[in-house]
Amino acid sequence: MGMNPIVILLTALIPLTIGFIYYHPKAFGNAWMKTSGLTEESLKKGNFPIILLLCYVFSLFLAMALTGIVIHQNHIYSILINEPGLKEEGSVLFNYVADFMSKYGTNFRTFKHGAFHGALSGIFLALPIVGINALFERREWKYTAIHVGYWTLTLALMGGVICQFT
Repeated sequence: MGMNPIVILLTALIPLTIGFIYYHPKAFGNAWMKTSGLTEESLKKGNFPIILLLCYVFSLFLAMALTGIVIHQNHIYSILINEPGLKEEGSVLFNYVADFMSKYGTNFRTFKHGAFHGALSGIFLALPIVGINALFERREWKYTAIHVGYWTLTLALMGGVICQFT
């Protein structure tokens, strides 16, 4: 098991792609700008290539973290990582894990299952983080709803891709 680096690199493009669509003025872009106190003029400030690069790096972090959330089989390795024999071909533990993975290694490895856990991550991780920040910044509820909607959709798609193809 483990991360497929190509899938992780491609999955990290999902937040940028969905963000381009979701925050477009014909979708939630105008509402987002209004609730954020931004204007088209203010959005032109800053170094956009650096912003995109950093967003991609942060999206890589998300993709790597989601792997542990959406692929349950990885947990057997985290539980046994320090046990002698785990990496010794032919050992009792090595054979146990190999047998376990041959029987159960593909359980719950679907886009649907990954999307479910990705969406749960949006609700149980993004909502509290965005919501707490919004409360202290005295933002209206619409601000939180727009961002949590984006993150729930994005994490669902990322989780689905990772679970299906990693």
